[in-house]
Amino acid sequence: MNNARYIKHLYARAGFGIRFEDLHDHENWSIKKAVRKLFKASEEIKPLTILTENIDLHNNPHPTDEEKIRIQEDRNTQEKALNLAWMTQLSITDAQLREKMTLFWHNHFACNIGNAYYEQQLNNIQRSNALGNFKTMLLQVSQTPAMLQFLNNQQNQKGHPNENFAREVMELFSIGRGNYTEQDVKESARSFTGWSYDGKTGEYAFRPKVHDDGSKTFMGKTGNFCGEDIIDIIFSNRQTAVFISTKLYRYLVNEVPDTSHINQMADVFYQSNYEIKPLLEFVFLSDWFYDDKNIGNLVKSPVDFLTGLNRQFYITYQNPDVLMQFQRALGQLLFRPPNVAGWPGGRNWIDSSSLMYRMKMPSIILNAGYIDFTGKADPGDEAYLAAVRKQQLNVIKRVQAQPNWDKFLKEIPADTSKIQIAEFMLEPKLNKGVTDEINETADMKTTIIQIVSTPEYQLC
Repeated sequence: MNNARYIKHLYARAGFGIRFEDLHDHENWSIKKAVRKLFKASEEIKPLTILTENIDLHNNPHPTDEEKIRIQEDRNTQEKALNLAWMTQLSITDAQLREKMTLFWHNHFACNIGNAYYEQQLNNIQRSNALGNFKTMLLQVSQTPAMLQFLNNQQNQKGHPNENFAREVMELFSIGRGNYTEQDVKESARSFTGWSYDGKTGEYAFRPKVHDDGSKTFMGKTGNFCGEDIIDIIFSNRQTAVFISTKLYRYLVNEVPDTSHINQMADVFYQSNYEIKPLLEFVFLSDWFYDDKNIGNLVKSPVDFLTGLNRQFYITYQNPDVLMQFQRALGQLLFRPPNVAGWPGGRNWIDSSSLMYRMKMPSIILNAGYIDFTGKADPGDEAYLAAVRKQQLNVIKRVQAQPNWDKFLKEIPADTSKIQIAEFMLEPKLNKGVTDEINETADMKTTIIQIVSTPEYQLC
């Protein structure tokens, strides 16, 4: 077994890549030991605590125009602080596996609201449960102000059911489309009536007065159901394990589902009562996870891409706003998914414009250069489109990024060839185009920048 290659692959999928010094230390480990160490490093839960004030609880319910401007400025400041706090944590944490899975759940439970304090709360629930129990996480996520607000369950009341929340719980969060009926949506919406949060405290609150306590029939079962009962019934169906296993397979293994492997995963997940750790251990310890067809075949998400660069080169930003501009340009701004289904991911991350930016960015960041930030726009975001038009008048923006080249270069053993460096930094096997380009470069620094500016570097 080529341990170095497999351990590199494991860290690319279970984390954000591995550094030279770490691979040198770990290459003689067994896969079992490497997996155990990844989980060990992620035992500690470090929540984001950057935001301490919930803006919604302190503002005048009938603000003046001046107050509206100030409130929006405060919201923007909070949103920026939260985004940068998570990007920093992603870039420096030893708990790579926990953060990689938090990123997965962040997209699985996609939520986009104007309250960063509630977003932080939701993100911390995803982080604390990221390697725990999926059913527990779903229940906790479903009772957050962020999700109740985003999916309109505040408006779900007896006699006037709002089906949005109930539908997405099934379609996107648990069992998947095609495994329930429209009547199931209606009956479960009735069951979720009364789930809300207190606007004065920001705490979850069940309101019995607006709960429909009549009899419901859901997925073939009849009773005086409440929301918790609906979740119990959904999780008793093995299809929920299949749905989540399929999404995880696409995220960790291959965009093309393998029914046999997914069924093995679903069995482990279902039999462990939806514990996430045994499922991940099963994947990372399976021989098929290390098949050639599953190595270097996934497109890095923009956040994966940026986090990997930050970690590899120990990058610090004098102008932290630039990290959010990078995310926008590449089409993945944390806490701002495009809709309730989240970012589609996979090959959708790459189009002609984003690939061009991705290939430019390493040289820009590592050489303190320039970049055009027009990027990909969300068609519904008028403010962003206006900002883009403004940026197009002055498209070149200074990037104040500082990689620690001395530390990076010191980690490379003295006798390492350019080709060996490329083999370490790129997940796919080297092709002639890459080797020719590398052999033409003069100094080591230029070689490194050339390697991370290739299309192959976009893959993990």
